[in-house]
Amino acid sequence: MKILEQWRDMAYSTTANKGDLQRLWQKYFLKEKEMYQELLKNPDEEVKGTVKELADKFGIDIMTMTGFLDGIDESLVTPNNIEEMEEDTVVSLKFDKVKLYKNMVGAKADWLYELEEWNDIFTPEEKVQYYKEQKRSTTFVREGKKIGRNDPCPCGSGKKYKNCCGKNA
Repeated sequence: MKILEQWRDMAYSTTANKGDLQRLWQKYFLKEKEMYQELLKNPDEEVKGTVKELADKFGIDIMTMTGFLDGIDESLVTPNNIEEMEEDTVVSLKFDKVKLYKNMVGAKADWLYELEEWNDIFTPEEKVQYYKEQKRSTTFVREGKKIGRNDPCPCGSGKKYKNCCGKNA
């Protein structure tokens, strides 16, 4: 079994004790925060090594490193082949700063996108801009004509919008 599959089986288990899962995630989020703090100190440096070497470098176990690699993969300059990786697979943590920041916002990980280290990378204005761009990218905007108060309700009830679905709007 590949280590990513092992991580996902463990972290997203439907049969595990809820308390155990909660403790696993609490411990993971603390380690994740420490790792990002370290990586953001030198955001242009490529951190590279085997999964085991990187786990040792950051003082974590292989499964926590696997979870971290799973989480950061979409923010990397060149994604790793995480589906096939083993302990001796060489991986890179070279991330795209803007993509990483936006992905943290998208994941609602305020403990990560509010890290002090971002202040040395982006100006406050840039952080606000990237935050808004990310939020806008996931906001659904209905196209077409606006429904008027006296128009027939689009739900098909035959009532006026203001007396039907528009009552709670």
